[in-house]
Amino acid sequence: MSNVPANLRYTKDHEWIRLDADGTATIGITDHAQAALGDVTFVDLPKAGKIFAHGDVFGTVESVKAASDLYSPVACEILEANGALNNAPDLVNREPYTSAWMIRVKVTNPAELSALLDAAGYSAVL
Repeated sequence: MSNVPANLRYTKDHEWIRLDADGTATIGITDHAQAALGDVTFVDLPKAGKIFAHGDVFGTVESVKAASDLYSPVACEILEANGALNNAPDLVNREPYTSAWMIRVKVTNPAELSALLDAAGYSAVL
């Protein structure tokens, strides 16, 4: 059974988003997604300043099994990409909800957050 923290919101594409105290948000992939991918070998993330609409591909994750696109759960502007994943992409497999976050963003359309799944809704999808 996948780990589904209650403090996050989720997409059906297996991304999570956490609203942070400073008004920004952090985005990554779920435990279910990393397990389905297998051993992650490479993560391609955008540079700060890039702008994405809800549903846009913002990067890719490559593993021994496949390459998968990463989809933005909300419209946002990239503030920071997790540079630690350049040298240690396997963090995605070990710590998908903590040190393996993918991007920190400024949410540009906060109304989109209400359309995301809570932990119970995401668990039902699984």
